[in-house]
Amino acid sequence: MQALTVVSLFDGISVGQLALHMAGIPIDKYIAFEINKDSIKVTQYHYPATIQCGDVRNFYWESIGHCDLLIGGSPCQDLSSANRNRCGLEGSKSSLFWEYVKAKNVLKPKYFLLENVQMPARDFEIISQALGIYPVNINSSLVSAQLRNRFYWTNIGYKNYNIFGFPTCAIPQPNDKKIFLQDILTSGFADRQKSNCLLRNLSRPSYKKDYMMRRHQKSFHTIVFEDLKDKYNSSRYFNQTELERLQTLPDGYTKVLSRNKAAACIADSWTAEVIAHIFKFLKQELEKGEKNEW
Repeated sequence: MQALTVVSLFDGISVGQLALHMAGIPIDKYIAFEINKDSIKVTQYHYPATIQCGDVRNFYWESIGHCDLLIGGSPCQDLSSANRNRCGLEGSKSSLFWEYVKAKNVLKPKYFLLENVQMPARDFEIISQALGIYPVNINSSLVSAQLRNRFYWTNIGYKNYNIFGFPTCAIPQPNDKKIFLQDILTSGFADRQKSNCLLRNLSRPSYKKDYMMRRHQKSFHTIVFEDLKDKYNSSRYFNQTELERLQTLPDGYTKVLSRNKAAACIADSWTAEVIAHIFKFLKQELEKGEKNEW
């Protein structure tokens, strides 16, 4: 199978690179755009050959040349319902989506993948029209112990077409692995089957018991109990290994960071098993292309 040249915008801790390896797809060159030093530290620890290019803004895309696969998860802060004052694609962070579009238009990759959150209908339509396809919706709960509902715009895999001939990604849902929160804990007990979606504020844990319990009850955070008979005094937040497992990362993937720094990076990352599931269909297309060449 031909090794791919991959360009990754908003690369984070390079879960895209991890997922390509999980799917058995060889990489010739991996070019990453990321500005968070902690995320870059994790990436370079695992993949020292990664070419780090920094900020996506004002980059001369023509300088890259060939690109087989363009991937990215543009910032969601201005799109997410978790932000009461969201500004949509006009926001200072989520407007970086247009840098992805610019890269796609210049590089003209054979394959592309963009991930983002559930968002207002107007922004959803703008992104879909700009990328030329409606996304597939996959909740990470199928492959992990975390509720994480995300949309994936990609030209990989199967497609359906509406009456106007506009395509929708029709990659089937992953098989439900029936992984529950209790299954991934290193110790203690869970009082629910799945964790709430990981958020960056878990990188700043508060150990005030009343605050922890209140946010847990309102489903803003999920906490663990070391003793079910004394939930109040035995409550804790996820440790680093548990955070990695919730995103289906290998144990120790973020070990070069402290727990709190890792929590922020993990919350911003992709669920590895979901991306690997999508890339399995990319592998099928690459293998099919090789057979056709013969």
